[in-house]
Amino acid sequence: MFAALSVEFRKLNRSLALLLAVVAPALIAIFTFFNMLRGSAPQPYDIWIMSGSAIWAFFMLPMSVTALTALVAHMEHGPKSWHHLRALPLPRWRIYAAKTVCVIAVVALMSALTLLMTWAAVEIAAAVKPAITPSGAPDMATHVWTLVKMLAASLLLIAVQLWMALRFQSFVPGLALGIGGTFFAVVATSARAGVFMPWQMPVNMLTDEAWRAETALAIGGAGGFIALVLMVTHLSWREVR
Repeated sequence: MFAALSVEFRKLNRSLALLLAVVAPALIAIFTFFNMLRGSAPQPYDIWIMSGSAIWAFFMLPMSVTALTALVAHMEHGPKSWHHLRALPLPRWRIYAAKTVCVIAVVALMSALTLLMTWAAVEIAAAVKPAITPSGAPDMATHVWTLVKMLAASLLLIAVQLWMALRFQSFVPGLALGIGGTFFAVVATSARAGVFMPWQMPVNMLTDEAWRAETALAIGGAGGFIALVLMVTHLSWREVR
């Protein structure tokens, strides 16, 4: 398993995945920076950090997962290397499991960068315009825990998008699903049924309604793990055309 993971991480290192991992959190930080400069009075520090996490969960996380899974799948679909990979002397499930671990690891990295870059943006904005220096100190432990729950709640989203991306040679079905899912998640944010949408589960970690957060975390986390196991099993048995 270690060898399969090592190969997959090397592939990611030679792809645009790491660029995506930096650009998406950077966009959130840039938005936070200029949004702060528009203000004229200090706001609590935690508001700015939570705002960055909300943008990440609400829009950037679903779209990043869509792009990342399409990229990971295209690394094999593009050069048509599946037959070579499945002929290697190792269990087929390890190939798909390694790709899954890599995708989750990159999403975790992006979550961490979102927090760090948002914090840096707040500090730089405060240095540029001292009048808006945030009040209080951020509760970083709480923000880290919130991002961890968002990552757990996004497992079902990752499973759905990665399954679609690996199943079809064309990247269009996966992109269409991700764009459509994100669109409906955005326009149906307040809908009660929205808590059951994989693309909306991460943002429910910010709700004040305990049932929504608990439901999204349970379905997104536990359901996502089950879906990932089913995905690896299905793709391992399926013959690639």
